[in-house]
Amino acid sequence: MIGLRAGLSIWIATQPVDFRRGMDSLAMLVSEAFGANPFDGGLYVFRSKRRDRVKILTWDGSGLVLYYKRIEGQFTWPPIKEGVMSLSHAQLSVLIEGTSKYLLWGI
Repeated sequence: MIGLRAGLSIWIATQPVDFRRGMDSLAMLVSEAFGANPFDGGLYVFRSKRRDRVKILTWDGSGLVLYYKRIEGQFTWPPIKEGVMSLSHAQLSVLIEGTSKYLLWGI
């Protein structure tokens, strides 16, 4: 379970990534594409091309943690565009649940 504490920054890459990437490669992507420090404790969310998988990278204070989820069907993702966007705790929860077709991305 992902702990969603107050003040937690949550960022999503709007472009799909190659899901063969592991922790180190995703951490490098956080540095390059997000312009962020992958060891800052934030959550960094990545989507697959098929829209049925999500990876979340975070630093828990002692090491990198990679969450991976695959669902039957597809996640409801924000529109594909360049860059990254922030997510609220509620948006992340609905995204991870994978059940809502009506998630409003505010874009």
